[in-house]
Amino acid sequence: MEELWTNNYIELVGTLCGRPEYSHRSRRESFYLFPLEIERLSGTMDRVNVVAGENIIKNTEITDGDKVFVKGEVRSFNNKTGKGSRLVITVLVREMGITSEPDKNNVLLTGTLCKNPTFRKTPMGREICDMMLAVNRKYERSDYLPCIAWGQTATEASEWTVGTVVKLEGRLQSRNYIKVENGVGVEKTAYEVSIINAEKVDSQ
Repeated sequence: MEELWTNNYIELVGTLCGRPEYSHRSRRESFYLFPLEIERLSGTMDRVNVVAGENIIKNTEITDGDKVFVKGEVRSFNNKTGKGSRLVITVLVREMGITSEPDKNNVLLTGTLCKNPTFRKTPMGREICDMMLAVNRKYERSDYLPCIAWGQTATEASEWTVGTVVKLEGRLQSRNYIKVENGVGVEKTAYEVSIINAEKVDSQ
């Protein structure tokens, strides 16, 4: 397994809900974007944007409505066009195929906190902690991934600081919200890793 996979790995099983459309070209390969819907145990749907290279798309021959599995990495992109969200979160495919497995959404990350965590409580008193994790990848680049912890994990995470190395397990979730732009409410979608387990990694 490449070093990249040891600190950034995601495995999804969900339903393709749109045809792959051309996204961009990088290192002489074209990449295509498509949405994947994954059902939580609660019945809520997460809609995740997936990016796959043309060779993977051709070899898989997926169509709208297919149940597929995806193995890859969570990627971030800083959108400078001024359209849509500034931080764009996608899943880069390394392996993909047709499956009949039940829906799955598992993320494993190891990275460094690049902002101090933000701790708060809901009106019902539940603890929440927001974190921004920088996860290294090849070519001296990093992915900046928003993460959210709950309960006791949130309380523990609130004591961490910038530079803390964190290893976590969770799921990539989508969340709709309303943002007021020019006096008009516009529906937006945010993406974040909802943490199931997290631990501080001691320095060697």
